[in-house]
Amino acid sequence: MTRKTVLNDTHRALGAKMVDFGGWDMPIHYGSQLDEHHLVRRGAGMFDVSHMTVVDLRGERVRDFLRHLLANSVDKLKVPGKALYSCMLDERGGVIDDLIVYYLGDAFYRLVVNAATRDKDLAWIERQAAGFGVEVTERPDFAMIAVQGPQARDKAIGLLRESDRAAAARLARFAAVEVQTAGGVPLFLARTGYTGEDGFEVVLPEGEAVGFWNALLAAGVKPAGLGARDTLRLEAGMNLYGQDMDESTTPWEAALAWTVALDGGSEQESRDFIGRAALEAQKAAGVPRQLIGLVMDEKGVLRHGQKVLTAGGEGEILSGTFSPTLGKAIAFARVPAGDAGQVRVDIRGREVPVRVVKFPFVREGQAQPGVLG
Repeated sequence: MTRKTVLNDTHRALGAKMVDFGGWDMPIHYGSQLDEHHLVRRGAGMFDVSHMTVVDLRGERVRDFLRHLLANSVDKLKVPGKALYSCMLDERGGVIDDLIVYYLGDAFYRLVVNAATRDKDLAWIERQAAGFGVEVTERPDFAMIAVQGPQARDKAIGLLRESDRAAAARLARFAAVEVQTAGGVPLFLARTGYTGEDGFEVVLPEGEAVGFWNALLAAGVKPAGLGARDTLRLEAGMNLYGQDMDESTTPWEAALAWTVALDGGSEQESRDFIGRAALEAQKAAGVPRQLIGLVMDEKGVLRHGQKVLTAGGEGEILSGTFSPTLGKAIAFARVPAGDAGQVRVDIRGREVPVRVVKFPFVREGQAQPGVLG
């Protein structure tokens, strides 16, 4: 059965076109995906991300557990409130999911995992946690709203009680703080996002979500759907689980080497996280595939599944879209490792030249060097 977030009726009242997304009935757009994309790049937009799963972890050995569970190292989290992006791997080094972990206390951490992988994530986490005496608690009582764009933080901070505004304004990137609205609604305010823009992801009691959404709307924040979220995240060079990576892919093959902590101090060196041996073996043998960014200067759109031709052999488009910010088609592609040479994409039997570029393609609304040619 299709699941609905607490904001479902609100989306429909705003004229949203609804689609199935990983078993959830979600808004794809509210009239114009293009307008919503530009709105987030230039002003402030908000997304219902209540389909994401919040998981609280408690126990005396919770840090030891996370050092074992995650490829990135929670030892980097020194101050309560700080967050870390990491992959959770299986024994073969394949990506079970990517997630954010928040350090909230020596015996308390919070995870936010993807909607489509919720059930397998929870089963995996609970199975691994058993040996550490860690209590795993899913939080279906929470909703989540992402407020993104250059004006997003100011708009959201304006809804807080006066005594909390300074703390929210000081909040560093990839950190969270507990605050309240002017009406006393508790918010877990995280300076994170999936758009390449500044902003907050706000976790709050499910029963308060409609009221907070409407308060943001009244403050001038417009709703945006999953369509704009997808074009924004690809421009920002952010992977989508299930499309750009999955259990058949290691972080090395998904351009996520920066999220793997293999060394960095005696304590970290001894950290035997799940999948470490497989990652080390693949690195030693030579990683066979790589994820690259592509830009097409000709007219047309790069789409998932199209064949990519390189000097080293064939690959395929993973995520592809027309970039509203750049006015060109962009894509992630997985291709054989090594120099790709002159790259072409097979579009309905025609080999179209594309350029290999470093991503992100867009950062804070601006094309990155080399992307436009």
